[in-house]
Amino acid sequence: MLFFRRLSMLLARHIGVLILFCSALAWMYPPLFAWTVPHTSLFLAVIMFGMGLSISPENFRAVWQRPGALAAGCAAQFCVMPLLALGLTELFSLEPELALGVILVGCAPGGTASNVITYLARGDVALSVSMTVVSTLLAPVLTPLLVYLLAGSRVDVSFPAMMASVMNIVLAPVLTGLFLRRAAWGLVRRCVDFCPLVSVSGIVLIVGGIVAVNADKIAESGLLVLLLVFLHNGAGLLLGLGIAALFGMNYAGRTAVAVEVGMQNSGLAVALAAANFAGFPLATLPGALFSAWQNISGALFATWRRRARNDDELLSDAADAS
Repeated sequence: MLFFRRLSMLLARHIGVLILFCSALAWMYPPLFAWTVPHTSLFLAVIMFGMGLSISPENFRAVWQRPGALAAGCAAQFCVMPLLALGLTELFSLEPELALGVILVGCAPGGTASNVITYLARGDVALSVSMTVVSTLLAPVLTPLLVYLLAGSRVDVSFPAMMASVMNIVLAPVLTGLFLRRAAWGLVRRCVDFCPLVSVSGIVLIVGGIVAVNADKIAESGLLVLLLVFLHNGAGLLLGLGIAALFGMNYAGRTAVAVEVGMQNSGLAVALAAANFAGFPLATLPGALFSAWQNISGALFATWRRRARNDDELLSDAADAS
């Protein structure tokens, strides 16, 4: 089990590179990954099931211990990224299909990769996990509602259908995992170490499949979508950091909120686009590229934040010495 725990952490740290490598393979040889596309929702449901298995009672206790920080972080999660998405669609006058994809990413809850990045950045992991759990549980209502409000004027958005999709893909697997953990912990604890490995594999297959079936569209719109992803993710990280600072959070709290706001469950955005907007295949592209980039930017952000913390510690020590 120790081997799988170390392997999972290694792959989680380098998931961005792994996604880029497999995306390049999918680009050069699409049949290698194209078979995964019809199973996108299943892969994501398995990932969410693993998340449910991994959530301990301590995570929920952390929710009640810091309600102010948690509420501020979740409010930022469902305000900053959706509004940034809307702003980008207006700024670049995006066609409806691409605008829908960007808005889907913006309205998704936090992703589990954010917990790893928060750990690497020496942030508040308990707060990060709590935000991921709460935003995921709120997603069945807030994600479809926000997509309907922000994209409904561009494309036909069915709120009930999207809500059902999120419940099937996210809520039901998470709750099943939680129930199984409580009912059969002796069995579950043997499997928990495999969950991060399954999550990494699932995200890689989802992104690889989207790249494989959209190779031509990526060639046409890839640079624009990459620019949108860079701006969306980068602005989310910085605004999350600023909002947490306004609420007076310490280094660890600011780092956790910034990562949670800037990193999205973009796999869910891809799955929702595929399940609810089959007539708009380009809508899956922003989520796929966001999945690849956010892990790379997250690692860079973690490195920067660690250095910032070390600088703060040096300044504090110098002040104490004087």
